[in-house]
Amino acid sequence: MGSSLKNAQFLIDSRLADAALGDMDAFYDLGMVYSSGAAGIDVDLIEAHKWFNLAAVAGSEAAQACRSEIAEDMTAREIAEAQKAARAWLHLTSRRAA
Repeated sequence: MGSSLKNAQFLIDSRLADAALGDMDAFYDLGMVYSSGAAGIDVDLIEAHKWFNLAAVAGSEAAQACRSEIAEDMTAREIAEAQKAARAWLHLTSRRAA
């Protein structure tokens, strides 16, 4: 695995760990990574929308704006898939906390 791929995976892993703890900034950062293809990660608007949605629900106005912006480039089916993934994440992490 190349150095940039290792760095990208480290970024994702560390932010996922923080996201599992409910860190709004981690949600937002993951949205930015997936929406922009930062750190060598492929652009994935469904995944980006999911993370921006989670950050928006947690109160991030910047995430609300980003979610709206990328939604313009998504189909209704893709948005529904992203929303379903956000609900699944919330369900999974709330079960871990219980």
